[in-house]
Amino acid sequence: MAADPKAATSFEEGLKGASEKVAEFHEERTTLKSIQHWLHQTPSAVPLIVLIVALVIFGLLSPNFFKAMTLSTILQQIAIVGILGCAQTIVILTAGIDLSVGAIAVFSSVLMGQFTFRYGLPAEASIVLGLAFGTMMGGINGWLVAKMKLPPFIVTLGTWQIILSSNYIFSANETIRSADIEKVAPALQFWGQSIQPGGVKVLYAVFLLIVLVGVMAYVLRQTAWGRHVYAVGDDPEAAQLAGVQRDKVLIQVYALAGLFCAIAGWVMIGRFGSVSPSASTGVLGNIQSITAVVIGGISLFGGRGSIVGMFFGALIVGVFEMGLKMVGTDPQWTFFLIGVLIIFAVAVDQWIRKVSG
Repeated sequence: MAADPKAATSFEEGLKGASEKVAEFHEERTTLKSIQHWLHQTPSAVPLIVLIVALVIFGLLSPNFFKAMTLSTILQQIAIVGILGCAQTIVILTAGIDLSVGAIAVFSSVLMGQFTFRYGLPAEASIVLGLAFGTMMGGINGWLVAKMKLPPFIVTLGTWQIILSSNYIFSANETIRSADIEKVAPALQFWGQSIQPGGVKVLYAVFLLIVLVGVMAYVLRQTAWGRHVYAVGDDPEAAQLAGVQRDKVLIQVYALAGLFCAIAGWVMIGRFGSVSPSASTGVLGNIQSITAVVIGGISLFGGRGSIVGMFFGALIVGVFEMGLKMVGTDPQWTFFLIGVLIIFAVAVDQWIRKVSG
């Protein structure tokens, strides 16, 4: 049936003067919305703001707070937690969690000490072996998560207990004294050495922490491997479809975390002087590292956050502990305020995540 040319002409005439614009949708950008978007793009901003506020408050409350010695002490106190935080950060960025970081650190330090004092190996060889075993322990975690498809929480909860008990069994609960290490294997105490510019003591361990944070910040943001870590944490299925070898990345992440834990174990020897299988880091290190990560603005759901934020988170904890001590407050307030900060950090993370939701 042929089309009516008169009808077509009348239809075209009816459209004359009609708008030719395509439908557009505009989202009203309020000041609060702009802040939300900025925080989404700059995850380390919140912990930095909290850190600055804490510094100002304690600086006003205590005239001695801003002395170089006080700030140096804070950095020394967070050295071990900060390195464990580096390990925890890369794991949590993949939407995982590692409850074994403290145990790996302590067992690695025990291995370094026992290889020298029980088996007569040079301290340098013991250190290399300790770092290798720490990496292996982390790699086993990664293999169980990636290949066996087991939940990271359950895997690392189990390996935490296995590693911690192995630590006691292997060492026979024997502590190696600081004086003996200083005499026989001073290399084990290397990170406990310090420089004293202007009479202020700064441990080598502090410089190590800053270097590790700087290197990992570059690796995570500027390399393909770092982008793969974020991709796996953000959406593992989409990452795999895009060509990311998810299992390989997970194993590498957990192995690298194990290496960082072993480095923290080496730092422990220098920081405390002795090698003790009963070091509190074996139990508290896990919670302390997770605390630094969460307060540092890294999402527990993976795929978002900055290792620099973790560094700020560790500093916040150190500042609170030192500041409350200097103003003569009950130490229990430290745990109270840190608990509040943890809940606040998670709430802010949920609010910020609505931007990408």
